[in-house]
Amino acid sequence: MDKIDEMTVSLVDTHAHIQAEEFASDIDQILERARGAGVDKIIVVGGAGELSTNDAGLELARRSPWLFATVGMHPHDARQVSEEDLTWLKELTQDPKVVAVGETGLDFYYEHSPRQVQRELFCRFIHMSCETKLPLIVHDRDAHREVARLIRSEGRDMVRGVIHCFTGDFEDAKVFLDLGLYLSFSGIVTFKAAQALREVARKVPMDRILVETDAPYLAPVPHRGRRNEPAFVRLVAETIAQVKGLSLEEIARTTSMNTRTLFGI
Repeated sequence: MDKIDEMTVSLVDTHAHIQAEEFASDIDQILERARGAGVDKIIVVGGAGELSTNDAGLELARRSPWLFATVGMHPHDARQVSEEDLTWLKELTQDPKVVAVGETGLDFYYEHSPRQVQRELFCRFIHMSCETKLPLIVHDRDAHREVARLIRSEGRDMVRGVIHCFTGDFEDAKVFLDLGLYLSFSGIVTFKAAQALREVARKVPMDRILVETDAPYLAPVPHRGRRNEPAFVRLVAETIAQVKGLSLEEIARTTSMNTRTLFGI
């Protein structure tokens, strides 16, 4: 990865799971590489795999002024969440380092938890977002219409948020944009077979785009198949810049501004 002038490029990785055990042995080096790549903020997202990732993400965010946390539970693990867990997660939202509810949503591809259980938990997190006035980070896989329906019916025009790792077509994008949501693009947009997704990115208005890594997953080209990390968000931003015919600096500036608008950071 080429060296970036940090004075002209300022990026935000809006979705990373760097509290995961994959990063335990070299987290300081990972953060150093991120800063060297012009990444000046990382949102450490809770709820992927274990409930404890929420606490771990918050603890990591407290270590640095440029790290922030979220609290939620991935739809894969929806069946494991109790009322006590939801109460605890809502209490965590009071911490000033917590900037969003999620990740949460629906995954009808794997269905590790029954669809109705996923729906019920997603609705609870939509309500939590409304009650706490924190934005919602939404996981949506093969469930675009149902995700939009529940946000519309349960959010009652009060939900602000983002569809993370967006992979739908432009018709799906328009539905989410009409709901006032942002769309976040990950390393998938760099994949050779993702021309249709790049076309969607080209059409999405600049003031509604975010970039992310979803680290340790979905490393962008040329790192595909390796552990992903926040420094690689630059490659996502470069691809968005290419398809929109804009400079990396413009993409970095606008996506960082969008992050401030949505998350308040």
